[in-house]
Amino acid sequence: MRTPITIRNVATEAGVSISTVSKALNGTGHIGAKTREHVIAVANRLGFRPNDLAQSLHRGRSFSVGILSNDIYGRFTLPIVGGIEEALSDNRVSVFLCNAADDPERQKRHLDALLSKRIDGLILTARRTDYIAPLDIAALGIPVVYAYAQSAAPDAICILPDDEGGAYDATRHLIALGRKRIAHVGGPQSFEATRLRQTGYRAALTQAGLAPPPDSELFGTWSEEWGRDAAHCLIDANAGLPDAIVCGSDQIARGMADGLREGGVDMPRQVALVSFDNWDVIAAATRPALTTVDPNLKELGAQAGLTLLSLIEGKAVTPGTRHVPSKLVIRRSCGSPDRS
Repeated sequence: MRTPITIRNVATEAGVSISTVSKALNGTGHIGAKTREHVIAVANRLGFRPNDLAQSLHRGRSFSVGILSNDIYGRFTLPIVGGIEEALSDNRVSVFLCNAADDPERQKRHLDALLSKRIDGLILTARRTDYIAPLDIAALGIPVVYAYAQSAAPDAICILPDDEGGAYDATRHLIALGRKRIAHVGGPQSFEATRLRQTGYRAALTQAGLAPPPDSELFGTWSEEWGRDAAHCLIDANAGLPDAIVCGSDQIARGMADGLREGGVDMPRQVALVSFDNWDVIAAATRPALTTVDPNLKELGAQAGLTLLSLIEGKAVTPGTRHVPSKLVIRRSCGSPDRS
């Protein structure tokens, strides 16, 4: 077994004192830039790994944060975690991910376990952006950030995707392509995301002097089955077929594409489609490939991680809700050339 490299080994190899090595590696003290660079280079070459427990006791920090999620499938949490880890990696902060699965008792056990590890802060995330039960931040004694989740607590910091803006941009894109009879097929209206996407869709139509076609705003589940059913409803409607449809998710849109194809509708010539999520396994595989709103979840995670780091470092962060801008990924389902 290899003998661990100690700070004394680094000092001997670098030709400096142990205190100089400590200052160089911890970024403290008054030492020259060249000396600091030399010590760090020697430590890296020797494979020196600082004692995290000793550093945490010395600095009063564990250099770790917790993520508590109820997204049992990881569909939204995983890209957010990727953004958090990437943002915090340069600061040598580790991340512990726990899944509460909408079980209050399980959440409490996970929270107790995270606190026992002396985490420096906590990020709460979910599989939907609606309000969740707030934590008593004062009682926890650590900073908390909500990512892809909301809290009604007045001191809460919440970071969300821009559902309304994404739907507005998607609808405006269809209008710019010359589409005028634009329908909207969303998920459950109990979801705030569904309501916000409808608001963005309507705002874009209103700005262009248009209105939703009769009986063309439909709501159901986040599923391909609902997309197919909605396609049949639109095909059979007395008001006539719309020339474009804004779908509330890629799953709905794939079902919609199948349903329209089964009904003999030529896409995108007769009907253009746009959707939400940019879930590659669905969006890129649908025929034609889906133009879709990417909610920028990795960037959302990065902002959550950096915001939490600022709180941990004692910097002032204004409470409230921030929205991360989305981006429209252009593929062939709307009739535009593929730019994915």
